[in-house]
Amino acid sequence: MNAAQLFVRALENEGVEYIFGIPGEENLGLMDALLESRIRFVTTRHEQGAAFMADVYGRLTHRAGVCLATLGPGATNLVTGVADANMDRAPLVAIAGQASTLRLHKESHQVLNLVNLFAPITKYAVQVLEPDTVTEVVRKAFKLAQIEKPGACFIDFPENVAARAAAGSPLKVQAAPAPYPAASQVAEAASVIAAANFPIIMAGNGVIRGRGCDALVRFAERLNVPVATTFMAKGAIPASHPLCLGTVGLQAHDYISCGFDRADVIICIGYDIVEYPPILWHKTADRQIVHIDLRPAEVDAHYIVTAGVIGDYAVTLPAIADRVTGRPPDRFANLRELIRRELNGFRHDATFPVKPQRVVGDLREALGPEDIVVCDVGAHKLWMARLYDAERPNTCIISNGFASMGIAVPGALAATLAAPGRRVVAVTGDAGFLMNSQEIETAMRLKAAFVVLIWNDNCYGLIEWKQQLHYQRTGNVRFTNPDFVQYARAFGADGYRIERAEDLLPTLRKALKTPTVTLIDCPVDYTENIRLTEELGQMICPT
Repeated sequence: MNAAQLFVRALENEGVEYIFGIPGEENLGLMDALLESRIRFVTTRHEQGAAFMADVYGRLTHRAGVCLATLGPGATNLVTGVADANMDRAPLVAIAGQASTLRLHKESHQVLNLVNLFAPITKYAVQVLEPDTVTEVVRKAFKLAQIEKPGACFIDFPENVAARAAAGSPLKVQAAPAPYPAASQVAEAASVIAAANFPIIMAGNGVIRGRGCDALVRFAERLNVPVATTFMAKGAIPASHPLCLGTVGLQAHDYISCGFDRADVIICIGYDIVEYPPILWHKTADRQIVHIDLRPAEVDAHYIVTAGVIGDYAVTLPAIADRVTGRPPDRFANLRELIRRELNGFRHDATFPVKPQRVVGDLREALGPEDIVVCDVGAHKLWMARLYDAERPNTCIISNGFASMGIAVPGALAATLAAPGRRVVAVTGDAGFLMNSQEIETAMRLKAAFVVLIWNDNCYGLIEWKQQLHYQRTGNVRFTNPDFVQYARAFGADGYRIERAEDLLPTLRKALKTPTVTLIDCPVDYTENIRLTEELGQMICPT
């Protein structure tokens, strides 16, 4: 057995099902060892796509997704997806082949110090220097990738080390249990909440990662406190639940922000400041904050914690609720009604190009509660985050910490592998789509079936929106697109172009029944962006 074969055995020991990546000269030892493994290697068309696939796979399974590249440009192509996973707290292990250690001390073809390159964007970056360290390195990488806060780890594997003889066996997989909350912390948090006149809950993605969604809903119900979620925590409480206020995260002031303005105690559960900076929802820095999480709070001048409880949500939340009396049910009822009325106002608008509200409404109607959307980054992301009603956790995947364009198509492919039997839609703008559209070939080769819904405006729409808002003029954001329908068909996929607003819903339903990749090109009216900005700017919060 050589070190590469031991490495693959260690990956099997971690329960790895898929590795996403591209073969190269310096990872040939690993590639050969994988031929004898039950692990399935998914050959992608770009290393960035491979990293995004591992990213989304990790989010959906709570197990580290794995991506593999060769040295030099192969490794650097992983960077964006790895950074995205790390900042969005998705467990991921990236592996890169490396040149022989005999030439790392000097200038050499395609050689970079990859550990130094990946160290700032991972929790752990290491080079394997001896075959005897393989099992420890792999175990540590997976352990750190998967514990709170999860993120990315990187392993650099020189080709001559991979070829050397190795002995030993993979190490036992162990995970530390979630911490048990201290009684004093529970009592302090309960005291603050009990004294509140208008408490509100902000749920973050940590609740989903910590499998605390059911405990969150029961906590809110027992206390009769409304819940707003961050973009990445959509579905932590069902959108249809009477205590769900919707999603926070817009930089503009909206009705949900009014709830935070009114609140005297803000209960942050599983919240991470990378999801939604505190200065945007707590400008006055004068409210009491209760921080409930698996990790202590980050330091931020607008997030000074009054009471903090660190512990398993399933234990912590009922322990606090047992000490607090529930509130009258109607304190935020008028606010929720205003939010629902606003969100539903344009969902059946027949104008063309299609209004964003109509696109989101039709998509929600076409999908079931367990189906998955993977949302790219752009103006459409804000509309999806604001309007798409998620009934279950991890059914609306949004890149928000690092906010990387290009995640939707490779992410959708990963979702079909991570959650077989559930329908998947990649929601993307025309700009983000073309960044990794080549992975349609990968999907067709794997006989995967999902829908790609392109919001088409021939523009970097979110940047144009910001330009109009800040400078009242725009520039250098317009471009032309290929014929997306023909483009899809060139891969062997199906393609449709929407010509009328009323055609979108039946086209979505047809596409979702098709056992292949189906692309839908939907022209979108983004003049709604400015209308929304103006409306929110003039909004008066209800009393």
